[in-house]
Amino acid sequence: MAKKTVEPAKRPVVLIIRDGWGYNPDPAEDAYNAIKRANTPTDDMLMSEYPNGLIHTFGEWVGLPDGTMGNSEVGHQNIGAGRIVPQESVRLSHAIRDGSFFENQVFLEMIAFLKKRGGKLHLMGLCSDIGVHSRLDHLYGLLELAKRNGLKDVFVHCFMDGRDSPPDSGAGYIGAVQDNALRIGVGRIATVMGRFYAMDRDSRWDRVQKAYECLRVGKGLKAASAAMAVAQSYAKGVTDEFIEPTCVVDEDNSPIATIQDGDGVVFFNFRGDRPREISRA
Repeated sequence: MAKKTVEPAKRPVVLIIRDGWGYNPDPAEDAYNAIKRANTPTDDMLMSEYPNGLIHTFGEWVGLPDGTMGNSEVGHQNIGAGRIVPQESVRLSHAIRDGSFFENQVFLEMIAFLKKRGGKLHLMGLCSDIGVHSRLDHLYGLLELAKRNGLKDVFVHCFMDGRDSPPDSGAGYIGAVQDNALRIGVGRIATVMGRFYAMDRDSRWDRVQKAYECLRVGKGLKAASAAMAVAQSYAKGVTDEFIEPTCVVDEDNSPIATIQDGDGVVFFNFRGDRPREISRA
C-alpha cells in the first residue's frame, strides 16, 4: 500500500489570538458589552464573510475543574497542544481524593527532616477559591498531610486575592481557612498580605522586599488575629490585593511565627509565574 503523503499548504496559515476578546450572545447585555458598542469593521467583516465558530475556554473543556473560569495560560496551553490538557490543579485535586498525595516522597522526606530537627512547616499561597493560581482544597490537603504525620508547628501565610476575586472577599476566605484548620486539627495563620506584595512578577523588588521581611523577620504591620488584619485594612479603605504585609502577634506583641533556617516551606500555588520572585528572595 502506498504511503499517504501530507500535501504542503499552498498558502500560509496565521493563528491570531485576541486576548480578552469575548462573545456574549445575550442582547440584553449589549448596553454593557464594550465590543458590541465599539466600531469593529474588521471583526464584522471576518464574522460575516468567513466560516467561524465559538470555543469553550473554561472548566473541563480546557482541563480545569468544572465551572472554573479559564485564563490566558490555560488557553494558550490547550491551543498549542491541540487537545485538552489536564491542568496541575486538577491533577493535584485528584491526587488528594485518591490518597496518592499523602504518599508523595518529597513531602514525606521534608516532614521527617522537620520532625528530626524540630523545624516548623510553613504553607504559603493565594487564599482564594477562584482557581486561577491556587485552590484552598490543596491547602487543606497539606494540612491533612501534616496532621497524619504528627506535625504540630504548622503555619499558614495567606496572600489575599482581590484581583480575580471580589476586592473585599478576603475576610470570608480567612474565615474558611481558620475553620478548616480547626476541623483538621493543625495550622495557624501567621501572616496576611495582598498579592500586590507577595506575588509580583514584574521585578518590583521593593514590594517583594516588604513581603519577604514580614515572612522572615516579622517586619510589618501587626494584628492580634488574621481576621483583625483584614478588618484593619478594610477600615483604612485598603482591599484584599493591597493589604500591607501584616504579622499575627501573640500576647507579647511578637509574631507567632517567622520562616527560620531549618524550617520547611511549601508554596501551594499551582501556577509558577507569580511565586518566582518571592521564592527567589
